Amino acid sequence: MADIRARITIQLQPRASRSEVLDWNAEGSLRVRVKAPPVAGAANKELIQLLARQLHVAKTRVTLISGATGRKKIIGIEDLTVEEVRTRLTRP
Repeated sequence: MADIRARITIQLQPRASRSEVLDWNAEGSLRVRVKAPPVAGAANKELIQLLARQLHVAKTRVTLISGATGRKKIIGIEDLTVEEVRTRLTRP
């Protein structure tokens, strides 16, 4: 396994009208919506693509650690610290 520097908890909403990163909730989870349905891993795939695009890293640097079938997921990100992830995702 690669060097995962940041682990973040995601609260995912599949089948949304658009894919977007929303905000950090009170529990410290990142709220994210994706258009894809939670069928055959489509929502997970879209989540990884969205996060990679927002964080300006390759898709291969974003890994689903746990929560493949649930709405709550733990994502690992190589090359970035948690602080860097928060900064990149809260920028306008």
